[in-house]
Amino acid sequence: MTPETQQVAVIGMGYVGLTLASVLAREGFRVHGVENNPDIVTKLNSKDLHLVEPGVEDAIANHIGVNWTVSDDYPFTPDVAILCVSTPVGARGEPDLENLKDATKTLARVVERDTLVIVRSTVPVGTTRELVAPLLEEHGQRPALAFCPERTIQGIALREILELPQVIGGRDPDSLHRCETFFRSFVRKIAPVSSLEAAELVKLVNNCHTDLIYSYGNVVALMALERKLDPLEVIEAANTDYPRPNLARPGFVGGACLTKDPYILVHAFEGTPGQPEMVRRVRELNESMPHQVAQHFNSLMRRAAKIPADANILVCGYAYKGVPETDDMRGAPVTPFLEDLMEEWPNVVGHDYVVRSEVIEAFGTPAVSLEEGFREADGVIFLNDHPRYRSADLEALIQTARSPLVVFDSWRLFRDQAFTRSADTVYAGIGYEA
Repeated sequence: MTPETQQVAVIGMGYVGLTLASVLAREGFRVHGVENNPDIVTKLNSKDLHLVEPGVEDAIANHIGVNWTVSDDYPFTPDVAILCVSTPVGARGEPDLENLKDATKTLARVVERDTLVIVRSTVPVGTTRELVAPLLEEHGQRPALAFCPERTIQGIALREILELPQVIGGRDPDSLHRCETFFRSFVRKIAPVSSLEAAELVKLVNNCHTDLIYSYGNVVALMALERKLDPLEVIEAANTDYPRPNLARPGFVGGACLTKDPYILVHAFEGTPGQPEMVRRVRELNESMPHQVAQHFNSLMRRAAKIPADANILVCGYAYKGVPETDDMRGAPVTPFLEDLMEEWPNVVGHDYVVRSEVIEAFGTPAVSLEEGFREADGVIFLNDHPRYRSADLEALIQTARSPLVVFDSWRLFRDQAFTRSADTVYAGIGYEA
């Protein structure tokens, strides 16, 4: 079948489902988004859903009502059904699969033997075979079943869906073949694996490896701070023309996947000889960084003789990262950072180039322009690395602030600027004090 003749149901219109549906609609498939949140259904059908992801708004504008429909049910029996519902973790890191269970039970009522079901939600190893498959078969049908993880990053997701190899595992050769055939009709490369479980593990080890790499940069920063060294000097010298894997710069590790998937992996192997204790320890370290930065910033404010009741603080960068640009708040360091900061320093305002004002103000921090935030500020902290911060005229902005101004530059965006060496400015970053 050609894309134009295939009816594809994408279950879950969150970030994963929405970006995939955008690509499928642009490629000519007949797409139906299944979403149980009525607000999202209404916004999509009105073409006004807000998401900072290049290409999504255009896809919504051009394809909703044409070859892309959205509702809370199934208007047809899909040729292909792709489960993209969220799989959050609980307070102790345990995976919550209720969304996946509910979505699978509903899907089971409409699937037929010829339907191809693809799980794209991130799950513990074994979930597709042990949970999804039995639920799908409750009504007597045994559809083809495959797992194909989503591995894109915010800011370039639509491009990566087409360009990154799609890892595919099937529960039998026919399922694998059908899933390969489907993806080969619109993506550049397929990476088939031998089983559902192998494909499930690929997603988890990819993200846990990334978490681990970033954590080592933070370890270096903490050691450098202890010895009053510059962690970037150490890291850059270590990386210079050295033919081994580069050390990562210190920084926050956020987002939906890197803050969740390590717990899913650990849970899948808990109590077994293969339990990845290192993965848990890495996640704990990275989760501690916003708290450690808050403690460092608080101590700098006190050493600068700032008075909590009178001091004004500007927090810049609420999204979990600045590059690629996103408004994604999932796993953003600003949440734990503000919890610690505002216990001592109540007068806080916020700024972000992408995140909406109402989101910033929901933290109890009025949204302001950069100029307004610097005016009469006692402390400024940059939590993400949005390029527009790097290009801002901080020399001029600092002239409007109180002296001495405490500037905590988490990503060392301004390390070479003159103000970092001025007696009127206290300058620091993760693992560093000037």
